[in-house]
Amino acid sequence: MSSGKTYLVTGGAGFIGSNFIPYYLGSNPHHHIVNLDLLTYAGNLDNLAEVVNNPRYNFVKGDIVDNNLVSHLFDQHDFAGVFHFAAESHVDNSITGPSAFINTNINGTFNLLEVARKHWMTSPGIAIDGKEGNRFLHVSTDEVYGSLGETGLFTENTAYAPNSPYSASKASSDFLVRSYFHTYGLNVVTSNCSNNYRPKQHKEKLIPTIIRKALAGEPIPIYGDGKNIRDWLYVLDHCKGIELAFKNGRAGETYNIGGNNERDNLYIVDKLCELLDAKSPNQDGTSYKELISFVTDRPGHDRRYAIDASKIEKELNWQANEDFESGIEKTVDWYLQQN
Repeated sequence: MSSGKTYLVTGGAGFIGSNFIPYYLGSNPHHHIVNLDLLTYAGNLDNLAEVVNNPRYNFVKGDIVDNNLVSHLFDQHDFAGVFHFAAESHVDNSITGPSAFINTNINGTFNLLEVARKHWMTSPGIAIDGKEGNRFLHVSTDEVYGSLGETGLFTENTAYAPNSPYSASKASSDFLVRSYFHTYGLNVVTSNCSNNYRPKQHKEKLIPTIIRKALAGEPIPIYGDGKNIRDWLYVLDHCKGIELAFKNGRAGETYNIGGNNERDNLYIVDKLCELLDAKSPNQDGTSYKELISFVTDRPGHDRRYAIDASKIEKELNWQANEDFESGIEKTVDWYLQQN
């Protein structure tokens, strides 16, 4: 890619986006980024403090569903690509209020695709001169695949079987992206990732919740029997995978990005409590583990996710650099510094 190009990042004030933007600007010193974010409860501009004065970074507050705004930004900046992170992503919230997930994840993705198509394509399969390399990268989740049994891994060919309004809305957005490639020839790539973690994650998510509740001396809620399994991916490893998929991935393809770090929730909470016991011990000598409290499982709670990342490893030479134990210690250290 030539220097000086400008890229749209949607949802860049969220957890993954706010890690991606500083990483991408650092590794691509001639590229510019426009960050479009509505700043809902999950967006936090403090997470972008390290780039706020970077002349190659611009923030725009707005909604990806706003066709006039998105079209204006494309006209103004002549984007060479889109990194689409913006999404409602908290499963519990999708159970109590699914409409926001349908609006943002489905309608918002459709709006972005349609504006990109009109700005980059003259007709199906024919790009505007000079825009042949423009690409739309859609960031999705392994939750679209549903729940695994005790064995097996999600591959790019696993049938979709979403079990929550959140995962159903993301599955719908994945299919829209796919359709714009097969119908219009739009240059798209989709990534489906496992559970991310690292500093900057919103307090509602599992790892920040455990840390926050423990330090406050409050009961640490664990759903059901605590044996739900997730594959944990350090977010900077995810960012590297997204960059590789965007630059070197094959058009129309999906790349699963996983950390090969399967852990159940009991292991997560025990590990976090052990780290907190060592780094910020209770004055009375009790362990934070005494705060663990099992609560009623949520509806439609998938039992196990695990990703086969061999496609991106083989095709794009990606690998996860961080294992769970090293990454979680860095994460705990960051949260302790915030208190």
